[in-house]
Amino acid sequence: MGFSQVLPVWNDSLNNVVQNDWLVKPVDVKSGVFKSADGRDLILYNGLVKRTFRITPNLACTDYRNLRTGRQLIRAVSEEARIRINGKEYAVGGLHGQKEKAYLMKDWAGHFTAGAGDFCYTGYSVKPVEPFIKWDSSRFWAMNRTGGRGTAVSFFFSPEDDALRGLQVTVKYELYDGIPLIVKSVSLVNRGKRVLKIERLVSEVLAMAEEESAIGKDGPITTPKGLYIESNYAFNNAMSYPYSDQTTHWTTDSTYTSQVSYWLKNPCKLEVYPAEVTGIDMLPGDTLNSVRTHELLMDGYDREMRGLAVRKMYRVVAPWVTANPIFMHLVSRNDEQVMTAIDQCAATGYEALIISFGSHLRMEDTSRVNLQRWKAIADYAHGKGIRIGCYSLFSSRSISPEDDVIDPKTGKPNAHAFFEKAPCFGSRWGLWYRDNIKNFFIKTGFDIWENDGPYPGDLCASTTHPGHKNVDDSQWRQMNIQKELYHWLNERGVYINSPDWYFLDGSHKIAMGYKEVNFKLPRENQKILNRQNIFDGTWEKTPSMGWGFVPLTEYGGGGPESVIEPLSEHLKDYEQLMVQYYGAGIQACYRGPRLYDTEETKQMVASVISWYKKYRQILNSDIIHLRRADGRDWDGFLHVNPSLKEKGLIMMFNPTKEKVERTVKIPLYYSGLSETASVREKEGRPVVYKLNRDYTIDLTFTLEAEGYTWFVME
Repeated sequence: MGFSQVLPVWNDSLNNVVQNDWLVKPVDVKSGVFKSADGRDLILYNGLVKRTFRITPNLACTDYRNLRTGRQLIRAVSEEARIRINGKEYAVGGLHGQKEKAYLMKDWAGHFTAGAGDFCYTGYSVKPVEPFIKWDSSRFWAMNRTGGRGTAVSFFFSPEDDALRGLQVTVKYELYDGIPLIVKSVSLVNRGKRVLKIERLVSEVLAMAEEESAIGKDGPITTPKGLYIESNYAFNNAMSYPYSDQTTHWTTDSTYTSQVSYWLKNPCKLEVYPAEVTGIDMLPGDTLNSVRTHELLMDGYDREMRGLAVRKMYRVVAPWVTANPIFMHLVSRNDEQVMTAIDQCAATGYEALIISFGSHLRMEDTSRVNLQRWKAIADYAHGKGIRIGCYSLFSSRSISPEDDVIDPKTGKPNAHAFFEKAPCFGSRWGLWYRDNIKNFFIKTGFDIWENDGPYPGDLCASTTHPGHKNVDDSQWRQMNIQKELYHWLNERGVYINSPDWYFLDGSHKIAMGYKEVNFKLPRENQKILNRQNIFDGTWEKTPSMGWGFVPLTEYGGGGPESVIEPLSEHLKDYEQLMVQYYGAGIQACYRGPRLYDTEETKQMVASVISWYKKYRQILNSDIIHLRRADGRDWDGFLHVNPSLKEKGLIMMFNPTKEKVERTVKIPLYYSGLSETASVREKEGRPVVYKLNRDYTIDLTFTLEAEGYTWFVME
């Protein structure tokens, strides 16, 4: 069942290409859903992307275009989704009859037919896009307080098979304003009287136009790059989405017989589904929501451009990732040290304190005395204007044979857990852990949760855990326990540090990407390695999405040359480590018992924080990568933001022991500057530069030995 609304009629004049680059200048065309003049098509359009659906005799996508490049993404019609239920596979929507699968002519769709047994399209509804998480943004500084706006269209389908009577399927598309982004999801509702076992839910199927051809048996290894795909079902502790992705599958298409690959091995069909989820029981009245697939159309192959597009996507769909409080990572042994650290944070301009791992706080102590104790400390911090957080480890430890994940192959606990040892989130202890985390934040008023070792995707073959049935649904159920907890915290304003890729379900920050043992190396090594980590970790992440690390005291070994303590004796190193992190817009975990030990140290820390706050908007803006640190010459990066007064800010460093003078081309295209740029070094007098035809300026600068500098552009 479904209902349809009156829609505006499509006008071909809307096909006019938006001339300006959406990464530089906002696009004022609003998203919308249109109906073709003959009533046979529905069109999603926002000036940057156009996606057309033929709605008779069934619904299928017949046109998926990047309007800036004119590129057609699909070569053939596909089903809207595919579901395997009780051992039988069903297509949701789709049209049959296309013989040539290398391309799709416009008039072919009129001859296509509906498939017998396929779920049939029954109607649609159109609404504004609603926030996926109702994030409470009131507690922390953030670049974006709200997410993007757009239009959502839901397509409704009913089954032909009497065995599925009462199963309603909804395919939803969310099209955002000002960005070529569509988010797709599928929802199942069992309104029948039978239990349905969902063995696989493929929520996106696209027959993609390939980008290269090879005759050989294995075909080309390059998959289409015109579409960036990311879902909210990712984990792997990799600090990077491509290595965390669990749902994107590029498959071959045996019906595409005209492809150049003689053995039909071209990976040219996209399917989205979690591979390890093989059996979810839907009881009467149950709802099952698929993963959310983010489809971002790309204008080219340039790495910087693609990274900027992905970073813009996060700001639109997950605005909570732009929150970026200035925090210290306290190693404490008693309450007095916590109070002192709170006072030091307030005195130097810090905004938050996280009680680090190895400290004396125990979240799993549920006693009334413990909760009241930490509430009193939180109240003290709040009275000083400081937010307070704590650390808790979920995985990477054993709880008990009854609560640990059971290996599907051996039937034994923890035989092949990702972290060697791990509890099951669906066990009694796992559910208690979830409830206790919530209770701690309710009772204490804490503001930040550093969740180490979150659920890493372990399968569990237990049949006695209350949170899942068996191995078939164990990953799905555990993942949803994790998601629900992060949603709950976000909606109450709690900030989440997590070393896994849960950004699209509420995580705020992840490690920028570093090797922990490197922090026992000498400070000289750490400075260069940290800048390499910053450079490498900001291609797809915004500055606010990653944290770094500064061992004020020993971490993982190393001698006096690897730490900052005593702080006053290593002031130059302390300052540069702060400047290169804050200069990148990145919060580091300054891990130790204090922020300063002398008045001079206090003034240095306060000065750097004051500088960071003055330029906070531009320092939290996108990074353009200039030169990666290699210890041989200057290195640096450029922040850009066309919407600010400061259009750009460059950070430059000289790791060598000699003063260097260089003239370098600085790319300003993404700053929005097109004719001239007013450039000043630090707080000096500005110099006006005329941009070259390639939107660069030739900047001459001098860097003192082992020094740094910065430039502001307006």
